[in-house]
Amino acid sequence: MWFRNLQLYRLPVGWKIDAAQLETQLAARPFQSCGSQDMESRGWIAPHGEDVLLRAVAGHYLIALGVESRLLPSAVVRQEAETRASALAERQGFKPGRKQMRELCEQVTQELMPRAFVRRRRVNVWIDPAGGWLGVDAPSATRAEEVLECLHQTFDSFPLKLLRTERSPVSMMADWLAAGVAPTGFSIDQDCELRSVSEEKSTVRYAHHPLDGGEIKDHLVAGKLPTKLALTFNNRVSFVLTDKLEIKRLDFLDVVREELADEDDAGALFEAEFALMTGEFAQLLPALLEVLGGEQAVTETSGAPF
Repeated sequence: MWFRNLQLYRLPVGWKIDAAQLETQLAARPFQSCGSQDMESRGWIAPHGEDVLLRAVAGHYLIALGVESRLLPSAVVRQEAETRASALAERQGFKPGRKQMRELCEQVTQELMPRAFVRRRRVNVWIDPAGGWLGVDAPSATRAEEVLECLHQTFDSFPLKLLRTERSPVSMMADWLAAGVAPTGFSIDQDCELRSVSEEKSTVRYAHHPLDGGEIKDHLVAGKLPTKLALTFNNRVSFVLTDKLEIKRLDFLDVVREELADEDDAGALFEAEFALMTGEFAQLLPALLEVLGGEQAVTETSGAPF
């Protein structure tokens, strides 16, 4: 049970919510498969196994959003509609107009929808009420928005805020690369991306490449700024920090995984991994905020707080 990404949001530190109450509210919006004419369905599912909708371990909560989508490419609909439009043109003696084409597309969509392939996925969500964190295991903010929307629909109030730091990740990553050294507790790895601020947006990417040479500094002097930088924290967790304050490609190193006790029970192993992972988050995130100049006064996410 290991997250690969963290889209981070803030809760009031010490936010109090009873785990049983939280699960009751999640149960009011359970996941249901797509109906025959639904393109997508979302709802809460069990994070592990088929029993409960919330796992609570050492004061940390894990929930999961289930998402089911029908795969019906617009090109397929358009191709079938054009075939039918050709047949219709022969019968009526003239090409279908815009209204008829729109109706044909709608008809084709309705007919093909029940036969479309279905893709299912889960999005895991970590909640730390005491530390005031909510982290979504999603590769992009867009994917995380699915979770935020469902939280808004599930709870009358969920006081979630955007995370902001005093220094931008871009400026701090540039400083670290220019100096060739990361702040205490962190080390620079061998992956980064630098992008020009000019209209061309020229981009240079390094993978498995030393970043302490003059070449990197030349790019910085030329006006390119880092948008991604691979780091390791305390020789325990490696990750990629982005210009949007996203944490990607999380990897809990062997020194962390070796702390797991041998467990034959799948449920016990799942909870042990979750406890170990959240313990690392509890060390990493405050340290990351500190090296980024501390936390700004937070602002509400778009729309009303939830």
